[in-house]
Amino acid sequence: MNYDFKSCTLCPRMCRRDRTVSKGYCEAGDKIKVARAGLHFWEEPCISGIDGDKLTPQRGSGTVFFSGCTLGCRFCQNHLISHERVGKEITVERLTEIFEELKENGAYNINLVSATPYIPQVIEALDGFSGGIPIVWNTGGYETVESLDMLKNYVDIWLPDLKFFDIGLSAKMCGAGDYFETAFAAIKRMAGFVGKPRFDDDEMMLSGVIVRHLVLPGHIEDSLELLTRLDRELSDDVLVSVMSQYTPMPAVANDDNLSRRLTQEEYDMVMETVDNLDLEGYFQELSSAQEEYVPDFDLTGV
Repeated sequence: MNYDFKSCTLCPRMCRRDRTVSKGYCEAGDKIKVARAGLHFWEEPCISGIDGDKLTPQRGSGTVFFSGCTLGCRFCQNHLISHERVGKEITVERLTEIFEELKENGAYNINLVSATPYIPQVIEALDGFSGGIPIVWNTGGYETVESLDMLKNYVDIWLPDLKFFDIGLSAKMCGAGDYFETAFAAIKRMAGFVGKPRFDDDEMMLSGVIVRHLVLPGHIEDSLELLTRLDRELSDDVLVSVMSQYTPMPAVANDDNLSRRLTQEEYDMVMETVDNLDLEGYFQELSSAQEEYVPDFDLTGV
């Protein structure tokens, strides 16, 4: 599809930079850049599949990790692609080939991670894809409704983060004081596109919205406010995925809270609140906070 990269407004940053000659706020130019593509086994069970009576053998989610990010959170576990932009430039045709290869390898779906800077090219690549499996939009949640409208007829499963509730916290962590307002409006739009979650006979997701929330150490009250608001307005339309896998990264080594892992007491406080809400979905064990859950961005599959 045609898009004017000379004045980019694909994300809420609205940087309007000429990405044909320089990088946007997201640190992406006008060429697709991918760091890894392959079967991924660490998403929610209905996305990646799990070992068990119905879902054996495990096939995985056909995941493509794009380079660049519209948020740039200080604590990002995928900092090699979100901040350092590790990756390789590829063509739209090669991206379509990657989708086909993942499908041939048995992927349950095509899972597009942080692809917002490349929405026009992704749409073009999907137009050439044979399809037959769900398309997953795996995002930090910081999206414009206009960009989401471009994706409406392409995405089956929306997998947004809802990271922060407090304006001051989101401004400090990613320079986006409008994060919650913007992401919440985006999630409502996503839910309006696909309706309530649908699954096949093997309990794999066919369509719907799963809202992810990573609990941050030292910021439990923010999680409680966010989950309560989500419960009040969207509990009938979306699933949640509450995550405990926060892993400290070097960029936050001097932060008293973020330089450590989440404690059991902190996570228990969040789960006690969730137990009193109507939210349904997936809830990690605290043992999920391990660095091996971070993929190697080594150009596999690119």
